Amino acid sequence: MSSSALITLLEQAENERDAALSRLQQAEEATRQARAQADQLHAYREDYRRRAPALNGKAVSIELVRCHQGFMQRLDQAIEQQRGQLARLERQAVEQREVLLEREVRVASVKKLLDRRAEEAHRHAVRIEQRQADEIALRSALARSSEMGALMRKH
Repeated sequence: MSSSALITLLEQAENERDAALSRLQQAEEATRQARAQADQLHAYREDYRRRAPALNGKAVSIELVRCHQGFMQRLDQAIEQQRGQLARLERQAVEQREVLLEREVRVASVKKLLDRRAEEAHRHAVRIEQRQADEIALRSALARSSEMGALMRKH
């Protein structure tokens, strides 16, 4: 795979990671909002329970007591529904964290591959440079040797 293809792959992996991070942040925000709403429902139910018509020891109509109990049941149902919603959102956030982790690992893998390729290219360039330097040194030594041989034959 060429270097430009790896760079394109890295850009794609980073875009996927960034998208996964965005989805995780959205899932976490939705979870926070659902938790806050669940807390509000719990607080409202407790407040409403404390205001039960029969708690003050006053005589109240059975219709008012039934109305209060019916509303408490609907509040309990809403709280259960909110609990289910919160659990679903928490699962989605966990899944998004796992996806993000996978994307981060992929980005790191591609970066590592790019680094390895760059290091290999650098080592290859150093070897070529060393070979060229060795060839120049060898030619120079051969040239000196030839010059020495020619000088020796003249004398």
